[in-house]
Amino acid sequence: MRALSGDPSAVALSCDRLVVVEAAGHDDYEPLRPDAILAFHELCLVRDDGEWFMGQLDDNGSVICWASYGSDLTEAIHSL
Repeated sequence: MRALSGDPSAVALSCDRLVVVEAAGHDDYEPLRPDAILAFHELCLVRDDGEWFMGQLDDNGSVICWASYGSDLTEAIHSL
């Protein structure tokens, strides 16, 4: 993960936190139930049901995602 992203400080985070994704076409959020969260400074990749979502780590520890980047972790990391 660190070598692929080029971020030596990349870490896996606990999934015990609020994680949401912006609802398509709405000003609302839908909750995610991640089984993996990878942090790259303030950006995160969150895996929910086999799909990787890009998001941002909030000051309170929650993660707000804005889009799915598919099921391929390598492609999601290259999208950072």
